[in-house]
Amino acid sequence: LKAHCVLLILSLHSDITVTGCSDSDGEKMYGLDGEEVAYADFNKKEMIDPQPPFIDRITYQEGTYEYAVLFGKGMKDFPPEQDAPSGVMIYTRDEVEFGEENTLICHVTGFYPAPVNVSWTKNGQKVTGSSINTPYPNKDGTFKQTSRLQFTPQLGDIYSCAVQHLALTEPLTKIYEVEASARSDPGVGPSVFCGVGLTLGLLGVAAGTFFLVKGNECS
Repeated sequence: LKAHCVLLILSLHSDITVTGCSDSDGEKMYGLDGEEVAYADFNKKEMIDPQPPFIDRITYQEGTYEYAVLFGKGMKDFPPEQDAPSGVMIYTRDEVEFGEENTLICHVTGFYPAPVNVSWTKNGQKVTGSSINTPYPNKDGTFKQTSRLQFTPQLGDIYSCAVQHLALTEPLTKIYEVEASARSDPGVGPSVFCGVGLTLGLLGVAAGTFFLVKGNECS
């Protein structure tokens, strides 16, 4: 008698469509499982697919971009609602090593409507070359955005990201200061290992002495 077992795996996915506008910007975005798969670029006047080329492409019916334009215009008749960002965080993508290129990340969440504007400074001077992603919706209807800045950490440098939004009367600023870390001291590692080795050596001597004494007592 042979028993056959069939394992059925159900895969659940969540997709989302966001259409919106502000006084100066509009938005049409499609997302799948928390990732942005397409958005309307109102400057290029077309739908943009930001996914890498090695995955299966998603196609959209003709007129998707034109629909986004019309829907955005219609939504401007609704009364404005504004929520200031509820959280701003600044951190590095990788562990900091002096002289090694890294990425500073400024994550903004909890605001409505989208988008926010993020600007960067280094030691009080404005810097350019940063990037920011398309606003992505939170479950409560607010939005989140992330700005990134490539930088090379040097001891004492101070960076800031300033967030501007319709609901803010002044920019919301977060500071990141490049500080010394344990990894920058080459003497720490050898000292620790030397101390551990000495401790283990002393424990070994103590254990050997104990067994030698016990052996003499037994004889």
